[in-house]
Amino acid sequence: MDIDLIMDQWKNDCVIDPYKLDDTSRNTPMLHAKYLHLLSKAKLRYKNCQLQQKTLLLKKWKYYNGKMDEAEIVATGWDLDPLNGLKVLKGDMDLYYDSDKEIQESEADIAYYKMMIDTLTDIVDSLKWRHQTIGNMIKWKQFEAGG
Repeated sequence: MDIDLIMDQWKNDCVIDPYKLDDTSRNTPMLHAKYLHLLSKAKLRYKNCQLQQKTLLLKKWKYYNGKMDEAEIVATGWDLDPLNGLKVLKGDMDLYYDSDKEIQESEADIAYYKMMIDTLTDIVDSLKWRHQTIGNMIKWKQFEAGG
């Protein structure tokens, strides 16, 4: 699932043909189902990323605090001495966590899925109110016709 692909699909799906309002009205539930499905999948992936990050953070905490055994460090492919022989104060450990590439990638994944959820929520909300837009278009056509 890619946010650019979703946005491209929405550019096509959001179009309301003023001469086919009945078709647009009939297609709205299908579009709602499509984007609701995508929203549900994005929420599941978001939660999965959060859970994976919690596991990663525990491993990184053990790693940086010297509580991970050498075999586990080697298995992960990490450097055996994460602090390069430095003695680091507890208060400064956040600097190491924040600059860790794997943690940053995990944060980026979470932010990506959060943005996707926000985008899909806006799309679903727009579809919820599509009947209002169609009704307003019909009223405007009646007004233009003098009715």
